Amino acid sequence: MRITRFAAGDEVSYGLVGTARAGSAAAGGEVIAELAGHPFGGRDGIKLTGTTYLVDEVRLLAPVLPSKVIGFAPRPPGPAGPADDGLAGGSVMYLKPSTAVCGPLDAIRYPALTQRLEASGELAVVIGRLCRQVPAEQAAAVIFGYACALDVTAGDLAERDGQWAQAKGFDTFCPLGPWLETEAVGELELVTSVNGQVRQRARVPAPGRAAAALVAAASNVMTLLPGDVLLAGAAGGAGAEDMMLDCGDEVSVSIDGIGTLTSRVEKGD
Repeated sequence: MRITRFAAGDEVSYGLVGTARAGSAAAGGEVIAELAGHPFGGRDGIKLTGTTYLVDEVRLLAPVLPSKVIGFAPRPPGPAGPADDGLAGGSVMYLKPSTAVCGPLDAIRYPALTQRLEASGELAVVIGRLCRQVPAEQAAAVIFGYACALDVTAGDLAERDGQWAQAKGFDTFCPLGPWLETEAVGELELVTSVNGQVRQRARVPAPGRAAAALVAAASNVMTLLPGDVLLAGAAGGAGAEDMMLDCGDEVSVSIDGIGTLTSRVEKGD
């Protein structure tokens, strides 16, 4: 099931994304069936209003408004060695603020404070209910769905500061979309392209297994709220030098069975 958050005129709603039935004017095209309320009250509570829209008639928004975005990165070499956090090889957990989130086709703003903008395509794991200290074997019960994400970083600031609050925290540094897919199974291919040229082609481990470890690690540190996002990363991705962005670039992240998220880089302030 694909769930989108969208704007039709001045009204913002959630909806189910599907294919128009044969015989209709939009046969074969993507349509949105509007939902009453929001889906985080429980899937059994999802009700249709009876109103439908063509996807091209509305503006797709970030599918969730998280209180926080939690990412994981390989731990740099050092005397402490890998942390015993339940993740293979250990990792560094970092935060991106809610204000970094933007939606499909929203511009990524290139800040004047940085001279090196980098990005990585990611699988976004979306939490469906309040939870804390979730064992990996119970993680599936708190995961609502999956989306595409871009983790944008000011690379020079990350190196200079030695920590990532500024480098990863700028507004628009976490595009999400194009919608939530509640069922994603098996190993998935993630492809990130810049101006139509493939820069990153990687395998995302089966979401059930990989996401469970992330949920367990994150929820052991902090309470997770409905809509919170964990960035699952990808195995065998591109290096930073391959994912440099400049003003005017169009960057897209595609994940099997989920969809494609596209953003454009514009000059910020």
